[in-house]
Amino acid sequence: MMSAGNDNEGVLRTVSGALLIAGTTSDAGKSVLVAGLCRWLAREGVRTAPFKAQNMSNNSVVTRDGGEIGRAQALQAAACGLEPSVRFNPVLLKPGGDRSSQVVVLGRAVGEVSALSYRARKAELMATVLSTLDGLRAEYEAVVCEGAGSPAEINLRANDIANMGLARAADLPVLVVGDIDRGGVFAHLFGTLALLDPADQALVAGFVVNKFRGDPALLAPGLDQLRALTGRPVLGVLPWREELWLDAEDSLSYTADGVIGRPAPPHGDQWLRVAVVRLPRVSNATDVEALACEPGVSVRFVTEPSRLADADLVVVPGSKATVEDLKWLRANGLADAIARHDGPVLGICGGFQMLGRSIEDTVESRAGRVDGLGLLDVDIRFEPDKTLRRPRGEALGEPVTGYEIHHGRVTRATGDGLVTLPDGTPEGVLSGRVAGTHWHGLLENDAFRREFLRWAAGHAGRDGFAPAPDTDFAGRRAAQLDLLGDLVADHLDTDAVRALLERGAPPGFRVVPPAGAPTIG
Repeated sequence: MMSAGNDNEGVLRTVSGALLIAGTTSDAGKSVLVAGLCRWLAREGVRTAPFKAQNMSNNSVVTRDGGEIGRAQALQAAACGLEPSVRFNPVLLKPGGDRSSQVVVLGRAVGEVSALSYRARKAELMATVLSTLDGLRAEYEAVVCEGAGSPAEINLRANDIANMGLARAADLPVLVVGDIDRGGVFAHLFGTLALLDPADQALVAGFVVNKFRGDPALLAPGLDQLRALTGRPVLGVLPWREELWLDAEDSLSYTADGVIGRPAPPHGDQWLRVAVVRLPRVSNATDVEALACEPGVSVRFVTEPSRLADADLVVVPGSKATVEDLKWLRANGLADAIARHDGPVLGICGGFQMLGRSIEDTVESRAGRVDGLGLLDVDIRFEPDKTLRRPRGEALGEPVTGYEIHHGRVTRATGDGLVTLPDGTPEGVLSGRVAGTHWHGLLENDAFRREFLRWAAGHAGRDGFAPAPDTDFAGRRAAQLDLLGDLVADHLDTDAVRALLERGAPPGFRVVPPAGAPTIG
Protein backbone atom coordinates (compact mmCIF):
# COMPACT_ATOMS: atom_id res chain seq x y z
CA MET A 1 0.00 0.00 0.00
CA MET A 2 2.77 2.42 0.86
CA SER A 3 6.47 2.58 1.51
CA ALA A 4 7.56 3.55 5.00
CA GLY A 5 10.63 5.22 3.51
CA ASN A 6 13.08 3.81 6.05
CA ASP A 7 16.03 3.13 3.74
CA ASN A 8 19.00 5.46 3.85
CA GLU A 9 19.16 6.10 0.12
CA GLY A 10 18.72 9.73 -0.82
CA VAL A 11 18.61 10.89 2.79
CA LEU A 12 16.98 14.31 2.94
CA ARG A 13 19.70 16.91 3.53
CA THR A 14 19.00 19.78 1.15
CA VAL A 15 15.34 20.53 1.76
CA SER A 16 14.20 24.13 1.47
CA GLY A 17 10.50 23.97 2.18
CA ALA A 18 7.66 23.88 4.66
CA LEU A 19 4.68 21.69 5.39
CA LEU A 20 1.46 22.29 7.35
CA ILE A 21 -0.07 19.59 9.57
CA ALA A 22 -3.79 20.25 10.02
CA GLY A 23 -6.22 18.21 12.09
CA THR A 24 -9.85 17.20 11.83
CA THR A 25 -10.37 18.32 15.44
CA SER A 26 -8.47 19.66 18.40
CA ASP A 27 -6.33 16.91 19.96
CA ALA A 28 -6.37 14.89 16.73
CA GLY A 29 -2.60 14.54 16.94
CA LYS A 30 -1.21 17.63 15.20
CA SER A 31 1.25 18.54 17.95
CA VAL A 32 2.70 15.06 18.35
CA LEU A 33 2.89 14.48 14.58
CA VAL A 34 4.77 17.75 14.15
CA ALA A 35 7.11 16.77 17.00
CA GLY A 36 7.64 13.37 15.41
CA LEU A 37 8.38 14.86 11.99
CA CYS A 38 10.79 17.33 13.58
CA ARG A 39 12.60 14.53 15.43
CA TRP A 40 12.81 12.36 12.30
CA LEU A 41 14.11 15.22 10.14
CA ALA A 42 16.64 16.29 12.75
CA ARG A 43 17.95 12.73 13.02
CA GLU A 44 18.28 12.69 9.21
CA GLY A 45 20.61 15.67 9.48
CA VAL A 46 18.11 18.28 8.30
CA ARG A 47 18.14 21.69 9.97
CA THR A 48 14.50 21.85 11.02
CA ALA A 49 12.29 24.29 12.95
CA PRO A 50 8.68 24.04 14.20
CA PHE A 51 6.10 26.75 13.63
CA LYS A 52 2.58 27.42 14.86
CA ALA A 53 1.22 30.71 13.59
CA GLN A 54 -1.45 30.99 16.26
CA ASN A 55 -1.91 28.85 19.34
CA MET A 56 -4.74 29.13 21.86
CA SER A 57 -3.48 27.68 25.12
CA ASN A 58 -2.78 28.57 28.71
CA ASN A 59 0.04 26.03 28.70
CA SER A 60 3.11 28.12 27.89
CA VAL A 61 6.83 28.41 28.57
CA VAL A 62 9.39 31.21 28.72
CA THR A 63 12.06 31.40 26.05
CA ARG A 64 15.69 32.23 26.74
CA ASP A 65 15.13 35.84 25.59
CA GLY A 66 12.24 36.31 28.01
CA GLY A 67 9.30 35.74 25.66
CA GLU A 68 6.31 33.41 25.99
CA ILE A 69 5.20 30.66 23.59
CA GLY A 70 2.97 27.61 23.65
CA ARG A 71 4.45 24.61 25.44
CA ALA A 72 3.80 22.35 22.44
CA GLN A 73 6.13 24.50 20.33
CA ALA A 74 8.80 24.32 23.03
CA LEU A 75 8.54 20.50 22.89
CA GLN A 76 8.74 20.58 19.09
CA ALA A 77 11.82 22.79 19.35
CA ALA A 78 13.40 20.20 21.65
CA ALA A 79 12.60 17.57 19.02
CA CYS A 80 14.69 19.65 16.59
CA GLY A 81 17.49 20.07 19.10
CA LEU A 82 16.70 23.80 19.43
CA GLU A 83 16.08 26.23 22.28
CA PRO A 84 12.48 27.56 22.33
CA SER A 85 12.09 30.81 20.39
CA VAL A 86 9.24 33.30 20.08
CA ARG A 87 9.54 32.84 16.30
CA PHE A 88 8.18 29.31 16.61
CA ASN A 89 4.80 30.62 17.87
CA PRO A 90 4.37 34.29 16.91
CA VAL A 91 0.75 34.57 18.13
CA LEU A 92 -0.42 33.02 21.40
CA LEU A 93 -3.95 33.49 22.72
CA LYS A 94 -4.40 32.83 26.45
CA PRO A 95 -8.10 32.47 27.32
CA GLY A 96 -9.13 34.19 30.54
CA GLY A 97 -12.81 33.34 30.09
CA ASP A 98 -15.27 32.06 27.52
CA ARG A 99 -15.19 35.26 25.47
CA SER A 100 -11.87 36.98 26.07
CA SER A 101 -8.19 36.16 25.68
CA GLN A 102 -4.87 37.81 26.29
CA VAL A 103 -2.94 38.25 23.03
CA VAL A 104 0.79 37.51 23.07
CA VAL A 105 2.69 38.57 19.93
CA LEU A 106 6.29 37.46 19.46
CA GLY A 107 6.46 36.58 23.12
CA ARG A 108 4.96 39.75 24.63
CA ALA A 109 1.42 40.40 25.89
CA VAL A 110 -0.13 43.22 23.85
CA GLY A 111 -3.66 43.36 25.28
CA GLU A 112 -6.99 41.61 25.70
CA VAL A 113 -9.46 40.80 22.91
CA SER A 114 -12.91 39.32 22.57
CA ALA A 115 -13.68 36.74 19.93
CA LEU A 116 -15.22 39.44 17.73
CA SER A 117 -12.67 42.19 18.29
CA TYR A 118 -9.84 39.77 17.50
CA ARG A 119 -11.02 39.55 13.89
CA ALA A 120 -10.11 43.18 13.28
CA ARG A 121 -6.48 42.43 14.19
CA LYS A 122 -6.05 39.44 11.90
CA ALA A 123 -4.62 41.33 8.90
CA GLU A 124 -1.94 42.94 11.07
CA LEU A 125 -1.14 39.62 12.72
CA MET A 126 -1.00 37.79 9.38
CA ALA A 127 1.77 40.14 8.30
CA THR A 128 3.72 39.24 11.46
CA VAL A 129 3.07 35.54 10.94
CA LEU A 130 4.21 35.53 7.32
CA SER A 131 7.33 37.59 7.92
CA THR A 132 8.28 35.29 10.81
CA LEU A 133 7.71 32.17 8.72
CA ASP A 134 9.72 33.66 5.84
CA GLY A 135 12.61 34.27 8.23
CA LEU A 136 12.54 30.67 9.44
CA ARG A 137 12.38 29.29 5.90
CA ALA A 138 15.44 31.35 4.99
CA GLU A 139 17.36 30.01 7.99
CA TYR A 140 16.29 26.36 8.15
CA GLU A 141 16.12 23.60 5.56
CA ALA A 142 12.65 22.50 6.67
CA VAL A 143 9.88 24.15 8.69
CA VAL A 144 7.11 21.89 10.00
CA CYS A 145 4.01 23.97 10.72
CA GLU A 146 1.11 23.04 12.97
CA GLY A 147 -2.44 24.20 12.32
CA ALA A 148 -4.94 25.16 15.02
CA GLY A 149 -8.17 23.31 15.75
CA SER A 150 -9.67 22.31 12.40
CA PRO A 151 -9.14 23.90 8.97
CA ALA A 152 -12.82 23.36 8.21
CA GLU A 153 -14.20 25.92 10.69
CA ILE A 154 -16.13 27.63 7.91
CA ASN A 155 -17.32 30.44 10.20
CA LEU A 156 -13.68 31.46 10.77
CA ARG A 157 -12.16 30.86 7.33
CA ALA A 158 -12.38 34.45 6.06
CA ASN A 159 -9.92 35.70 8.68
CA ASP A 160 -7.89 32.54 9.24
CA ILE A 161 -4.16 32.95 9.87
CA ALA A 162 -3.37 29.49 11.26
CA ASN A 163 -4.77 26.88 8.86
CA MET A 164 -5.73 27.22 5.19
CA GLY A 165 -5.32 30.98 5.31
CA LEU A 166 -1.68 30.43 6.20
CA ALA A 167 -1.31 27.57 3.72
CA ARG A 168 -2.68 29.68 0.87
CA ALA A 169 -0.61 32.76 1.76
CA ALA A 170 2.64 30.75 2.10
CA ASP A 171 1.86 28.06 -0.52
CA LEU A 172 2.19 25.21 1.96
CA PRO A 173 1.29 21.60 1.20
CA VAL A 174 -1.08 20.26 3.85
CA LEU A 175 -1.53 16.88 5.52
CA VAL A 176 -4.72 16.33 7.52
CA VAL A 177 -4.50 14.06 10.57
CA GLY A 178 -7.51 12.36 12.17
CA ASP A 179 -7.86 10.49 15.47
CA ILE A 180 -9.33 7.05 14.80
CA ASP A 181 -9.66 6.38 18.54
CA ARG A 182 -12.53 8.90 18.67
CA GLY A 183 -14.45 6.99 15.98
CA GLY A 184 -15.68 8.31 12.66
CA VAL A 185 -12.23 9.06 11.28
CA PHE A 186 -13.19 8.53 7.62
CA ALA A 187 -16.10 10.94 7.92
CA HIS A 188 -13.83 13.42 9.70
CA LEU A 189 -11.16 13.27 7.00
CA PHE A 190 -13.56 13.32 4.05
CA GLY A 191 -15.79 16.00 5.55
CA THR A 192 -12.84 18.24 6.42
CA LEU A 193 -11.65 18.16 2.82
CA ALA A 194 -15.15 18.57 1.34
CA LEU A 195 -15.87 21.73 3.34
CA LEU A 196 -12.79 23.48 1.96
CA ASP A 197 -13.12 25.63 -1.15
CA PRO A 198 -11.35 24.45 -4.34
CA ALA A 199 -8.24 26.63 -3.86
CA ASP A 200 -7.82 25.29 -0.31
CA GLN A 201 -8.45 21.71 -1.40
CA ALA A 202 -5.67 22.01 -3.98
CA LEU A 203 -3.11 22.23 -1.17
CA VAL A 204 -4.35 19.16 0.76
CA ALA A 205 -1.96 16.44 -0.36
CA GLY A 206 -2.93 13.54 1.87
CA PHE A 207 -4.11 12.20 5.19
CA VAL A 208 -2.65 10.59 8.30
CA VAL A 209 -4.60 8.31 10.66
CA ASN A 210 -3.56 8.59 14.31
CA LYS A 211 -3.97 6.36 17.39
CA PHE A 212 -4.86 3.12 15.58
CA ARG A 213 -5.30 -0.07 17.61
CA GLY A 214 -5.93 -3.38 15.92
CA ASP A 215 -5.18 -5.30 12.75
CA PRO A 216 -4.05 -3.01 9.90
CA ALA A 217 -5.59 -5.43 7.40
CA LEU A 218 -9.06 -4.51 8.69
CA LEU A 219 -8.34 -0.82 8.11
CA ALA A 220 -6.85 -1.14 4.61
CA PRO A 221 -10.16 -1.25 2.64
CA GLY A 222 -11.25 2.01 4.26
CA LEU A 223 -7.97 3.68 3.33
CA ASP A 224 -8.39 2.54 -0.26
CA GLN A 225 -11.97 3.83 -0.39
CA LEU A 226 -10.93 7.19 1.06
CA ARG A 227 -8.34 7.53 -1.69
CA ALA A 228 -10.92 6.59 -4.30
CA LEU A 229 -13.36 9.18 -2.94
CA THR A 230 -10.86 12.03 -2.59
CA GLY A 231 -8.00 11.26 -4.96
CA ARG A 232 -5.58 11.67 -2.06
CA PRO A 233 -3.49 9.02 -0.31
CA VAL A 234 -3.28 8.14 3.34
CA LEU A 235 0.43 8.63 3.97
CA GLY A 236 0.52 6.71 7.20
CA VAL A 237 -1.31 5.03 10.07
CA LEU A 238 0.29 5.82 13.42
CA PRO A 239 -0.39 3.18 16.10
CA TRP A 240 -1.67 3.92 19.57
CA ARG A 241 1.17 4.09 22.10
CA GLU A 242 0.21 4.54 25.72
CA GLU A 243 3.66 5.99 26.56
CA LEU A 244 2.72 9.20 24.74
CA TRP A 245 1.12 11.23 27.51
CA LEU A 246 3.72 13.82 28.53
CA ASP A 247 3.25 17.51 27.66
CA ALA A 248 -0.46 17.31 26.84
CA GLU A 249 -1.79 20.54 25.29
CA ASP A 250 -4.49 20.78 27.97
CA SER A 251 -5.64 18.88 31.04
CA LEU A 252 -8.62 17.41 29.16
CA SER A 253 -6.21 15.23 27.18
CA TYR A 254 -5.62 12.88 30.10
CA THR A 255 -7.59 9.70 30.80
CA ALA A 256 -11.34 9.77 31.40
CA ASP A 257 -10.96 9.17 35.15
CA GLY A 258 -8.45 12.01 35.47
CA VAL A 259 -5.38 9.81 36.04
CA ILE A 260 -2.18 11.34 34.69
CA GLY A 261 0.32 9.01 33.09
CA ARG A 262 0.69 5.30 33.73
CA PRO A 263 1.52 4.85 37.45
CA ALA A 264 4.29 2.32 38.12
CA PRO A 265 4.34 0.21 41.32
CA PRO A 266 5.86 1.90 44.38
CA HIS A 267 9.55 1.76 45.12
CA GLY A 268 8.67 1.35 48.81
CA ASP A 269 5.62 -0.41 50.21
CA GLN A 270 3.12 2.49 50.10
CA TRP A 271 1.65 4.69 47.38
CA LEU A 272 1.52 8.49 47.54
CA ARG A 273 -1.82 9.76 46.23
CA VAL A 274 -1.81 13.22 44.65
CA ALA A 275 -4.98 15.19 43.86
CA VAL A 276 -4.53 18.08 41.41
CA VAL A 277 -7.42 20.54 41.28
CA ARG A 278 -8.50 20.95 37.66
CA LEU A 279 -9.41 24.61 37.65
CA PRO A 280 -11.74 25.88 34.91
CA ARG A 281 -8.98 28.14 33.55
CA VAL A 282 -6.03 25.99 34.55
CA SER A 283 -2.65 26.95 33.12
CA ASN A 284 0.49 24.85 32.86
CA ALA A 285 -1.23 21.75 34.15
CA THR A 286 1.83 19.85 32.90
CA ASP A 287 3.73 21.00 36.01
CA VAL A 288 2.53 17.86 37.79
CA GLU A 289 3.53 15.40 35.06
CA ALA A 290 6.96 14.99 36.63
CA LEU A 291 5.25 13.65 39.78
CA ALA A 292 3.33 11.16 37.63
CA CYS A 293 6.61 9.79 36.26
CA GLU A 294 7.60 8.64 39.76
CA PRO A 295 6.99 5.00 40.76
CA GLY A 296 4.38 4.76 43.48
CA VAL A 297 2.96 8.23 42.87
CA SER A 298 -0.64 8.25 41.65
CA VAL A 299 -1.60 11.66 40.25
CA ARG A 300 -5.20 12.50 39.41
CA PHE A 301 -7.10 15.61 38.37
CA VAL A 302 -10.13 16.33 40.55
CA THR A 303 -13.06 18.69 40.19
CA GLU A 304 -15.15 18.05 43.30
CA PRO A 305 -14.51 17.88 47.08
CA SER A 306 -14.97 14.14 47.70
CA ARG A 307 -11.88 13.35 45.63
CA LEU A 308 -9.71 15.09 48.22
CA ALA A 309 -10.88 12.80 51.01
CA ASP A 310 -8.25 10.10 50.41
CA ALA A 311 -5.54 12.30 48.89
CA ASP A 312 -2.13 12.53 50.55
CA LEU A 313 -0.94 15.63 48.68
CA VAL A 314 -3.18 18.33 47.19
CA VAL A 315 -1.83 20.51 44.37
CA VAL A 316 -3.50 23.75 43.28
CA PRO A 317 -1.97 24.52 39.88
CA GLY A 318 -1.67 27.71 37.85
CA SER A 319 -4.61 29.70 36.51
CA LYS A 320 -5.11 32.30 33.79
CA ALA A 321 -7.92 33.81 35.88
CA THR A 322 -6.85 33.49 39.51
CA VAL A 323 -9.69 35.41 41.16
CA GLU A 324 -12.40 33.77 39.04
CA ASP A 325 -11.01 30.29 39.69
CA LEU A 326 -10.77 31.08 43.41
CA LYS A 327 -14.45 32.00 43.27
CA TRP A 328 -15.13 28.64 41.57
CA LEU A 329 -13.25 26.80 44.35
CA ARG A 330 -15.52 28.39 46.92
CA ALA A 331 -18.72 27.82 44.94
CA ASN A 332 -18.25 24.06 44.57
CA GLY A 333 -16.87 23.33 48.05
CA LEU A 334 -13.27 22.67 47.04
CA ALA A 335 -12.00 25.70 48.96
CA ASP A 336 -13.35 24.27 52.22
CA ALA A 337 -12.04 20.80 51.35
CA ILE A 338 -8.53 22.18 50.73
CA ALA A 339 -8.66 24.14 54.01
CA ARG A 340 -9.72 21.00 55.92
CA HIS A 341 -7.10 18.79 54.30
CA ASP A 342 -4.64 17.85 57.06
CA GLY A 343 -1.86 16.72 54.74
CA PRO A 344 0.57 18.64 52.54
CA VAL A 345 -0.62 21.24 50.04
CA LEU A 346 1.33 22.75 47.14
CA GLY A 347 0.27 25.86 45.23
CA ILE A 348 1.91 26.73 41.91
CA CYS A 349 1.68 30.24 40.43
CA GLY A 350 -2.05 31.10 40.51
CA GLY A 351 -2.56 28.27 43.00
CA PHE A 352 0.14 29.83 45.21
CA GLN A 353 -1.69 33.16 45.03
CA MET A 354 -4.98 31.50 46.04
CA LEU A 355 -3.39 29.95 49.14
CA GLY A 356 -2.40 33.37 50.50
CA ARG A 357 -4.20 35.87 52.74
CA SER A 358 -5.25 38.36 50.08
CA ILE A 359 -5.12 39.17 46.38
CA GLU A 360 -5.35 42.74 45.13
CA ASP A 361 -6.28 42.53 41.47
CA THR A 362 -7.00 45.63 39.38
CA VAL A 363 -5.44 44.04 36.27
CA GLU A 364 -6.87 40.62 35.43
CA SER A 365 -10.32 40.41 37.08
CA ARG A 366 -10.39 44.05 38.25
CA ALA A 367 -12.06 42.75 41.41
CA GLY A 368 -9.92 44.81 43.78
CA ARG A 369 -9.04 43.17 47.09
CA VAL A 370 -10.13 39.54 47.47
CA ASP A 371 -9.55 37.18 50.41
CA GLY A 372 -7.43 34.13 49.65
CA LEU A 373 -7.71 30.74 51.36
CA GLY A 374 -5.39 31.86 54.16
CA LEU A 375 -3.19 28.76 54.24
CA LEU A 376 -0.08 30.89 53.70
CA ASP A 377 0.68 34.28 55.25
CA VAL A 378 1.18 35.96 51.88
CA ASP A 379 -0.32 39.03 50.20
CA ILE A 380 -0.39 39.36 46.42
CA ARG A 381 -0.83 42.40 44.20
CA PHE A 382 -1.34 42.16 40.44
CA GLU A 383 0.77 44.47 38.25
CA PRO A 384 0.14 45.38 34.58
CA ASP A 385 3.55 44.13 33.45
CA LYS A 386 3.87 40.36 33.30
CA THR A 387 6.86 38.69 34.92
CA LEU A 388 8.59 36.44 32.38
CA ARG A 389 11.87 34.88 33.43
CA ARG A 390 13.84 31.64 33.76
CA PRO A 391 15.51 31.81 37.19
CA ARG A 392 17.93 29.49 38.95
CA GLY A 393 18.26 28.85 42.66
CA GLU A 394 18.24 26.27 45.42
CA ALA A 395 15.26 24.48 46.95
CA LEU A 396 15.26 21.89 49.75
CA GLY A 397 19.04 21.87 49.49
CA GLU A 398 19.12 21.07 45.77
CA PRO A 399 19.96 23.26 42.73
CA VAL A 400 16.88 24.06 40.68
CA THR A 401 15.73 25.87 37.55
CA GLY A 402 12.25 26.94 36.51
CA TYR A 403 10.30 29.64 34.71
CA GLU A 404 7.81 32.32 35.77
CA ILE A 405 4.74 33.67 33.94
CA HIS A 406 2.54 35.86 36.16
CA HIS A 407 1.11 39.30 36.86
CA GLY A 408 0.91 38.76 40.63
CA ARG A 409 3.71 40.01 42.89
CA VAL A 410 4.32 39.06 46.52
CA THR A 411 4.03 42.23 48.59
CA ARG A 412 4.35 40.57 52.01
CA ALA A 413 5.19 37.06 53.15
CA THR A 414 6.18 35.23 56.33
CA GLY A 415 7.59 31.74 56.52
CA ASP A 416 10.63 30.13 54.94
CA GLY A 417 11.37 30.61 51.27
CA LEU A 418 10.71 27.47 49.25
CA VAL A 419 13.40 28.55 46.77
CA THR A 420 16.45 30.72 47.40
CA LEU A 421 17.97 32.73 44.55
CA PRO A 422 21.78 32.91 44.15
CA ASP A 423 21.80 36.33 45.87
CA GLY A 424 19.96 34.89 48.89
CA THR A 425 16.52 36.28 48.00
CA PRO A 426 13.75 33.88 49.08
CA GLU A 427 11.12 32.86 46.51
CA GLY A 428 7.81 31.26 47.37
CA VAL A 429 6.91 30.12 50.89
CA LEU A 430 7.33 26.91 52.85
CA SER A 431 5.28 26.97 56.04
CA GLY A 432 4.65 23.71 57.88
CA ARG A 433 2.72 21.40 55.60
CA VAL A 434 1.91 24.09 52.98
CA ALA A 435 4.20 25.24 50.17
CA GLY A 436 3.76 27.72 47.36
CA THR A 437 5.81 29.10 44.48
CA HIS A 438 5.44 31.16 41.31
CA TRP A 439 7.92 28.83 39.60
CA HIS A 440 6.70 26.50 36.88
CA GLY A 441 8.91 23.53 36.04
CA LEU A 442 10.24 23.25 39.59
CA LEU A 443 9.11 19.64 39.88
CA GLU A 444 11.08 18.73 36.76
CA ASN A 445 14.31 19.00 38.77
CA ASP A 446 14.98 15.36 39.70
CA ALA A 447 16.91 15.81 42.96
CA PHE A 448 14.50 18.48 44.25
CA ARG A 449 11.49 16.36 43.32
CA ARG A 450 12.81 13.45 45.37
CA GLU A 451 13.29 15.73 48.40
CA PHE A 452 9.85 17.25 47.87
CA LEU A 453 8.26 13.80 47.77
CA ARG A 454 9.99 12.89 51.05
CA TRP A 455 8.65 16.13 52.55
CA ALA A 456 5.12 15.39 51.28
CA ALA A 457 5.17 11.76 52.40
CA GLY A 458 6.36 12.80 55.86
CA HIS A 459 3.52 15.30 56.30
CA ALA A 460 1.02 12.76 54.91
CA GLY A 461 2.10 10.03 57.30
CA ARG A 462 3.19 7.78 54.44
CA ASP A 463 6.25 6.32 56.14
CA GLY A 464 6.29 3.37 53.74
CA PHE A 465 6.66 5.57 50.67
CA ALA A 466 10.17 5.92 49.24
CA PRO A 467 11.05 7.99 46.16
CA ALA A 468 12.84 6.06 43.46
CA PRO A 469 16.51 7.08 43.29
CA ASP A 470 16.84 7.15 39.51
CA THR A 471 13.78 8.76 37.87
CA ASP A 472 15.08 10.97 35.04
CA PHE A 473 12.33 13.31 33.86
CA ALA A 474 14.36 14.93 31.08
CA GLY A 475 15.29 11.46 29.91
CA ARG A 476 11.63 10.43 29.83
CA ARG A 477 10.79 13.45 27.69
CA ALA A 478 13.71 12.75 25.31
CA ALA A 479 12.63 9.10 25.03
CA GLN A 480 9.11 10.20 24.11
CA LEU A 481 10.49 12.43 21.35
CA ASP A 482 12.60 9.54 20.08
CA LEU A 483 9.52 7.32 20.07
CA LEU A 484 7.64 9.94 18.02
CA GLY A 485 10.51 10.06 15.55
CA ASP A 486 10.47 6.26 15.35
CA LEU A 487 6.72 6.21 14.67
CA VAL A 488 7.16 8.66 11.80
CA ALA A 489 10.10 6.68 10.36
CA ASP A 490 8.32 3.34 10.68
CA HIS A 491 4.71 4.18 9.81
CA LEU A 492 4.71 7.25 7.57
CA ASP A 493 5.52 7.38 3.87
CA THR A 494 8.61 9.48 4.47
CA ASP A 495 9.49 9.55 0.75
CA ALA A 496 6.18 11.31 0.14
CA VAL A 497 6.89 13.74 2.99
CA ARG A 498 10.28 14.50 1.45
CA ALA A 499 8.61 15.20 -1.89
CA LEU A 500 6.09 17.58 -0.31
CA LEU A 501 8.85 19.51 1.44
CA GLU A 502 10.92 19.69 -1.73
CA ARG A 503 8.22 20.42 -4.30
CA GLY A 504 5.01 21.39 -2.49
CA ALA A 505 1.55 19.98 -3.19
CA PRO A 506 1.40 18.21 -6.56
CA PRO A 507 -1.06 19.66 -9.10
CA GLY A 508 -4.25 18.07 -10.32
CA PHE A 509 -6.02 16.95 -7.15
CA ARG A 510 -9.72 16.29 -7.54
CA VAL A 511 -12.16 18.85 -6.11
CA VAL A 512 -14.47 17.11 -3.66
CA PRO A 513 -18.00 18.60 -3.40
CA PRO A 514 -19.53 20.65 -1.94
CA ALA A 515 -16.12 22.37 -2.06
CA GLY A 516 -16.84 25.07 0.48
CA ALA A 517 -19.70 26.47 2.49
CA PRO A 518 -22.75 27.55 0.48
CA THR A 519 -23.69 31.22 0.41
CA ILE A 520 -26.67 31.86 2.66
CA GLY A 521 -29.17 34.59 1.89
